[in-house]
Amino acid sequence: MKLGLSLGHSTGLRDLGAVARRADAAGLDSLWVSEAYGSDAVSVLGHLSAVTSRIGLGTAVLQMPARTPAATAMTALTLDQLSDGRLLLGLGTSGPQVVEGWHGVAFDSPLARTREYVDIVRAAVARREPLTYPGIHYPLPYPRADREPPRPLKATLHPVRPLIPILLAANGPRNVALAGQFAEGWLPALYCPDRPELYRDMLAPGLARRPAELGPLRVVATVHMASGADLAACRDALRPAFALYLGGMGARGRNFYADLASRLGYEAATHQIQELYLGGHRAQAAAAVPDALIDQLALVGPRERIRDRLAAWADAKVDVMTLKTTDVDLVAWLAAAL
Repeated sequence: MKLGLSLGHSTGLRDLGAVARRADAAGLDSLWVSEAYGSDAVSVLGHLSAVTSRIGLGTAVLQMPARTPAATAMTALTLDQLSDGRLLLGLGTSGPQVVEGWHGVAFDSPLARTREYVDIVRAAVARREPLTYPGIHYPLPYPRADREPPRPLKATLHPVRPLIPILLAANGPRNVALAGQFAEGWLPALYCPDRPELYRDMLAPGLARRPAELGPLRVVATVHMASGADLAACRDALRPAFALYLGGMGARGRNFYADLASRLGYEAATHQIQELYLGGHRAQAAAAVPDALIDQLALVGPRERIRDRLAAWADAKVDVMTLKTTDVDLVAWLAAAL
């Protein structure tokens, strides 16, 4: 198992270049940036590609509803060229709160849209022929009844690699199965290494249909971390983040993170957190996050405790842990201990 950094959708953008340079020099596996409704991942990753030379650069994730497949293919070609072939293209459908509330597009048919989206991105990046696709959601060229459709186009930017690895963020059983079947990698959120059978069962239908040419599925798990001598204080530092995921990332009945926590056995706690959060009581929602949930899903406490806990993720067949922290020295120390 290798270790990387998850820089999230940070607001401290001016400091990320220095963090990236230290992570690159320390030999960490990869840097990952995300986006929600603040900083975008593309601009940040373009900056990080200019200040690093070796470390992998990943999007975790680019929101598919925010861009057409062709726009994402252009972005991937550009970032891969700027980074000399270091891009790891993480894609995700996001959720109805962000898709409909921020981007103003319908959150519908996520599985079918994902299949078409990945097909088109791969074809555009491979650049073997002008881009056509007989999709329902993304037909190319766009069909016109009133006039002749436009001619198909081929990307003018040549790829560094004929295939840029695509990793899919997925939490629900059908989305996880799709990642197992269709992508080079899977980006799980709130991964519980103590329940590997839960993820095996979700992945199994997809892996059974996985084409041999894709090779083994790469599992890249993002894990929250808070290090310090005071274990209780470390847990408290992470409670607001978990309250946001479980309570605020969606509406009642449409929160994929809450569904996952419920499958892990925290249904009652998750319901309480969601009711408090959606009712505007965010501090109380954070206080309601169970210690056990934090201990299972995050790395907390003294560095020795964190080091010893890493074995659980390695035993669960996680290939890369991307730790939500900018403490490069601690992550490098943990990597050396593996």
